[in-house]
Amino acid sequence: MTAAASRTAHIRQCAKRKDGSAEILLADLLRALFAIEASNVSINYDQYSLNSLNGFFETGDGEFFFKFHQEEDEDAMSGEYYRADILARAGLPVDQPVLMSALPGEQILVYRRRHDPRFSDVLRELDLHDDRDRRRIAVEAERRLNREVLDVYLRTLHPVTVEQAAAEPVNRLFFERLVDPATRAFPGGRFKHFYIGRELVFPGVAMTWEQFSRTKFRINGIEYRDTVGDLFAAAHRRLDPRRLADAGGVTAHGDVHNANVWFSEQGERAALSFFDPAFAGEHVPALLAEVKTTFHNVLAHPLWLYDPALASRRYEAQARLAGGILDVRTDWKLTPVREDLLEVKAAAMWRPLLKELDSRGMLPDDWRRVVRLGLFLCPTLVMNLCAGAATHDATSSLIGFAMAVMAGSEPGDGHDFMSGFFDGIDPRGQG
Repeated sequence: MTAAASRTAHIRQCAKRKDGSAEILLADLLRALFAIEASNVSINYDQYSLNSLNGFFETGDGEFFFKFHQEEDEDAMSGEYYRADILARAGLPVDQPVLMSALPGEQILVYRRRHDPRFSDVLRELDLHDDRDRRRIAVEAERRLNREVLDVYLRTLHPVTVEQAAAEPVNRLFFERLVDPATRAFPGGRFKHFYIGRELVFPGVAMTWEQFSRTKFRINGIEYRDTVGDLFAAAHRRLDPRRLADAGGVTAHGDVHNANVWFSEQGERAALSFFDPAFAGEHVPALLAEVKTTFHNVLAHPLWLYDPALASRRYEAQARLAGGILDVRTDWKLTPVREDLLEVKAAAMWRPLLKELDSRGMLPDDWRRVVRLGLFLCPTLVMNLCAGAATHDATSSLIGFAMAVMAGSEPGDGHDFMSGFFDGIDPRGQG
């Protein structure tokens, strides 16, 4: 099926109109794929559905939850979506769908409906209204989940071939969004569509893409080595799937943002479990396995990626061009719960994983660069960060690009919380 004929893409477009047509089309799709009669179809219009759609329906057998992920030109890409059994076999806490279609353009998972909140919703509430006791429960649940996932990584870590690394669906979240799917030309894909030829409008400054992409950042007094253009070019070179076999592979979900995680509270404890394993694999490049979850569950918050309008009311950001440098000043910062989650991710996941890679002689010298480039691509290619292109305005756009640069580039001088994070997880003790 071509991208133009993708039924899920068409449903996503119809959903934006909120006129009921998407619900009718979803019922038709469910009937065609699974021979079921869905009633009371409802779409969950939430801020986390950047490349997906989810919601609920009923049949004579009860209540169900559906979700599908839809990628541009997915029929031209290698790999396979939705290998949910991989994670279950590895012992990870994952909901198994009761119905599944992995056909390009008709990819959808159906689960028995749960009434637990998603972890993303729990954490958003803590961003807005910190509660120490509830934060402790959430952070400890995250710590336990990281230990479970790390155990699977360490048990499944193995050398992989170039062909195995290149075939993993997780590459669609990174490299495949930089290139044209048919010609492999760079710039292409989302990168070209989102940014090439665009105007960037920030509070205090307007720039063409060509000018912006060559301009270095100074953020709250700290200057960064790489421009946005440098980082995209470096990501195209280094995150080429054919170059990602050097650190081995693991069995991984690959896309564990917290809107794909159930939060099941039991008194003073909570358990976390995955769903929507669209990018799961058994040979996921080890240095990419935790990149998406690190960015989207920590650095994309509070608010700026998923709630840009609210972020712009709560935070300030200003820019000016000074001596050829984009000088950014902002009061945006991590909330206490995100600081706690970043520390958990460092101590319970990245530090022991990198130590194991190093002990096995599987840690490339440029691992820090690889992880940073992956972090940089998370926000810049999940949605268009330009003001007015999607949901961003000038303030949230500036915060977003500043955060992408802080994640992707080493500071040229000074020290920020991201360089502190990398220093803390470095198994070789090198700053």
